[in-house]
Amino acid sequence: MGITLLGGAVAEVVVDLPPVNALAVRDWEKLARLVRAAGEDPATRVVVLRAEGRGFNAGVDIKEMRDSEGHAALVGANRACYEAFAAVYECAVPVIAAVHGHCLGGGVGLAGNADVVVAGDDAYFGLPEVDRGALGAATHLSRLVPQHLLRAMVYTCRNVTAAELHAFGSVLEVVPHDKLREAAMEVAGQIAAKDPYVIRRAKESLNGIDPMDVNRSYRFEQGFTFELNLLGIGERHRERFE
Repeated sequence: MGITLLGGAVAEVVVDLPPVNALAVRDWEKLARLVRAAGEDPATRVVVLRAEGRGFNAGVDIKEMRDSEGHAALVGANRACYEAFAAVYECAVPVIAAVHGHCLGGGVGLAGNADVVVAGDDAYFGLPEVDRGALGAATHLSRLVPQHLLRAMVYTCRNVTAAELHAFGSVLEVVPHDKLREAAMEVAGQIAAKDPYVIRRAKESLNGIDPMDVNRSYRFEQGFTFELNLLGIGERHRERFE
């Protein structure tokens, strides 16, 4: 269990943190380090980010923040999430997110910043932040859904399915859950078969023409989470979290 890196031309970063793959501060930090390390390895041609267990990612460990005194855990989570999302976006090689089950909050940050998303037919995506007295990752959700749906999802905390995202073109393939890793590895193999120097320059060039600075945009969002916490709103919502 934990977060592990399986090296190779197709590197795998695997999250296995029962019961729901909610990440504590140290876990987000480790995830960022492993994704960056994979991209910096000249032998790596593509990274597959996937998870074991009930779902891809349940976001931050709310209980860690609730049970910690002061704002150290909140600040740590914000900084570590920022680093993890940036690591995926800035990874020197393409990152494929293989999503199954729940992909919530920080999970959307990871999948939204990935280059390719492949999903199981049980996958669903959402931002429950408003119900948690927080904000964030709308930057990354905006890379997955149209603007009006984005706003509805943020305001109502509704989820969308992998099938819906496939219709938008933001999920490349939807496959049975037990075929997810195989499907992700097949796409990874297609990328890995290309000239690695060209692929790395392709990643760099696509980031360079991106109309949104995802790092700056997400940092802007985080400021409102700090505001909500300074007013005590975030804490009130976390106290109700089970």
